[in-house]
Amino acid sequence: MLCYDDPLPVRPRRVLVAGVSGSGKTTLAERIEQVTSAPHTEIDALFHGPSWTPREEFLSDVEAVVAEDAWVTEWQYSPVRGLLADRAELMIWLDLPFTRVVLPRVVRRTLRRRLRREELWNGNIEPPLHTFFTDREHIVRWSVSTRNTYRERIPALAATHPHLAIVRLRSTDEAERWLAGPLRRAVSG
Repeated sequence: MLCYDDPLPVRPRRVLVAGVSGSGKTTLAERIEQVTSAPHTEIDALFHGPSWTPREEFLSDVEAVVAEDAWVTEWQYSPVRGLLADRAELMIWLDLPFTRVVLPRVVRRTLRRRLRREELWNGNIEPPLHTFFTDREHIVRWSVSTRNTYRERIPALAATHPHLAIVRLRSTDEAERWLAGPLRRAVSG
């Protein structure tokens, strides 16, 4: 596993971003797209159909994305995690402090999206705030309940996918330094 200041072994063309909900996966993926010119596909947009139903085309859409020579996406959804990891060259693991960074982010983001009624994917908006208490899969509750899963998943993935370079970022400062340092050097080198 690489640290934020370690040089990258390859010029990244196929990149995954992993982390708990609210860690900043999509934001980082968009920034990686800007540096590498590899197109970012937001995997949530492929998964969620109208009324939050899973799209029937999800698997075939992900297969089409990973068949391309260059891409950036988030490492989510069990049915496609293996497929994504098999094709990726680089994974960025956002392992940020949960209580101090991630939880406030996911709460702020959820409140902002709900209060502004921001359209997310395929016409969906955040559900009413009271669903935090009634829906076990409410995004804030999901973030809390899955906050430690990546500490098991990523080492297991590293053991089964030795071709996959994994960079673990433990703070927003490390993320900024990685973007400005090793990623930019790998792209320009």
